[in-house]
Amino acid sequence: MDAQLIVIIAGVILLVAIIGSLLFLKGYSGKFTFDTQNGTRPRASEGEGSTQGVKSNGRFKLLTAGVGAVFAAIIAKLWSMQMVSSDHYDALAEKNQTRTVTTPAPRGRILDRNGVAIVDNRPSLAITAYRDLADDPVTVRHLANVLGMPYMAVLRNIQNNTEGPQSPHTVATDVRRSTVAYIQEHIDLFPGVYIAERTERAYPYGTLACHVVGYTGTVTQEQLDAQKDEKANSGSIVYQHGDIVGQAGVEYYYENLLQGIRGEQTVKVDASGNVTAQAGAVPAEPGSDIKLTIDVKIQQACEEGLKISQETAERTGYPGGAGACVCLDCTNGDVLGMASFPSFDPSVFVGGISSDIWSELNDDKGGRPLVNRVVGGQYMSASTIKPLSSFAGMEYGVYTAETRSDCRGWWTGLGEGSGKWCWLHKGHGVRGLQDGIRDSCDAVFYDLGKNFFYADHDTEGLQEMFRRWGLGSKTGVDLPAEGVGRVPDAEWKESYFKDWSAEERAWNAGDMTNIAIGQGDILVTPIQMATAYAGIAMNGVEYTPHVLHSVVARDGQGDAYTFEPKKRLTVELKNQDSQMGVVHAGLHSMIYEESPALAEHFKNLPVQVAGKSGTGEKVGEELYGWFIAYAPYDDPKYVVVTLLEQGGFGGTCSMPAVRHVLGAIYDCPDSLEYVGGDTSR
Repeated sequence: MDAQLIVIIAGVILLVAIIGSLLFLKGYSGKFTFDTQNGTRPRASEGEGSTQGVKSNGRFKLLTAGVGAVFAAIIAKLWSMQMVSSDHYDALAEKNQTRTVTTPAPRGRILDRNGVAIVDNRPSLAITAYRDLADDPVTVRHLANVLGMPYMAVLRNIQNNTEGPQSPHTVATDVRRSTVAYIQEHIDLFPGVYIAERTERAYPYGTLACHVVGYTGTVTQEQLDAQKDEKANSGSIVYQHGDIVGQAGVEYYYENLLQGIRGEQTVKVDASGNVTAQAGAVPAEPGSDIKLTIDVKIQQACEEGLKISQETAERTGYPGGAGACVCLDCTNGDVLGMASFPSFDPSVFVGGISSDIWSELNDDKGGRPLVNRVVGGQYMSASTIKPLSSFAGMEYGVYTAETRSDCRGWWTGLGEGSGKWCWLHKGHGVRGLQDGIRDSCDAVFYDLGKNFFYADHDTEGLQEMFRRWGLGSKTGVDLPAEGVGRVPDAEWKESYFKDWSAEERAWNAGDMTNIAIGQGDILVTPIQMATAYAGIAMNGVEYTPHVLHSVVARDGQGDAYTFEPKKRLTVELKNQDSQMGVVHAGLHSMIYEESPALAEHFKNLPVQVAGKSGTGEKVGEELYGWFIAYAPYDDPKYVVVTLLEQGGFGGTCSMPAVRHVLGAIYDCPDSLEYVGGDTSR
């Protein structure tokens, strides 16, 4: 029967009851007194005055009115609830019986610039159960045996409410199909156990570009707490416990694109909150696929090149170690390849990483493979900074294109007691800026640094020029954890070495000569040097390096968004053409004239190349090798940078990686063996 009709009938019955009660009380409302005078028989007469009977009559009337008011209030409330606000209370009742839970959405794929999947999604089967299954120890134990998991682990997963009390709790992920088939065939033995279809990250190329793409993991409590700040998260994704989110690399940086929109599942619950049935559902919406500027072919060459450099270092008596290799398109900032060594396997994070593996990945003894050394590694620049030092000398007039230095191997420009070796101990003879770049003659740049220190003005012009080319600041690459580097000066030294005496903290000529050759306290990242050399190749124009190429349209047809290249900075010099000419010529001759052994590796390329080697010194460690090149020399397109820790001379250990990448770009592999005959710094 309709609830509203029941209310009407109940109201009528209550009304009749009230009227009947009133009539009944009315019939006995008279109060009687007895006249016993004259000895006659008692007779009734109407009582008067403030007698006990009159008082009782008043109490009955008050009682009648009170009862009537109570029943009237009940009727009014029932009428309001069922006739006026019935829809509202129906909704509340329905809400009390149902819950809305969310379902995960597949993440968008990560593709290379040609649409080749670097990070894909694969179907995965998960075992789930609602929390009330924990009350059935027999089924839980049977399920644990089938899954090959400890009983307590299965029980904890069932009781874990991080995914929501009414959501299906994940018991196991990536379950073997044979196990799933057994459960489905014997489903009567597993009441309350469900099979869920999900997606997991897949890596068709294994560890390729692992530092670029990064990895995913379960959202952390710190990330959940951070999103509570409404201002910082205006319009951003709101996470829930159990969500899979990007934790490093592109997965982290472009989380807002890759993360899909959760689906919704309505479930019915009993008074205890246990799920009894499932109702309607809204399917999840996958995240957007994104294309990177990475070219798989060039990326593979960068990673293979690092291995070749490592092998060359070992063959020439150096231990080798961690390294970095990056290839930029200097015309727009596209990152075509980016490799860091050692690498890691991002698939170990799928489904949760064990504490042992996590500790291993973060152990110093293992080389900290999670660090992307291209953007986060900070090193002495060594001789790769000499072109920028040359710009500074010419710009401020302290060492012009016509200035010459006599390199005898042992430089004593600051006195015999402060003498310094040129890397070529027998000396280069007379050199200027152009051939000083070619031969990497330290004496030329010692003189340059000394001249800055004793100049009448612009004494920190060298540091200013470094900063003008972007050193000491982030490049803005769209990857997390980028290093800033360091351009040391008097103010920095004064504040950094607080425990030293005032005399020791004072900036001196030795500090200036050190940074002029890229040694001492100066720090750069490989991506900074790649961007600076891209700017040299483009005659002063630097583009912001970036890894995002475009966002693929939802229907897979074309791109919904394409990244527009951005100029990072433009370096303007007093005599732009002449200064650029000196540096370009020095870098070109370094490849083809400085060392016959080095030149042989580049002569068979179909284009001319310009470049610079560098060898850094760090106390207690072997030499750090740099090599940077851009090509074609007459119309630059590509810049390749390689850094190998403890690999030896840059022209020996790092050059092979750069040559290998250029060989992949121009389909012209190097046919010569890397024997380590060159020792250019």
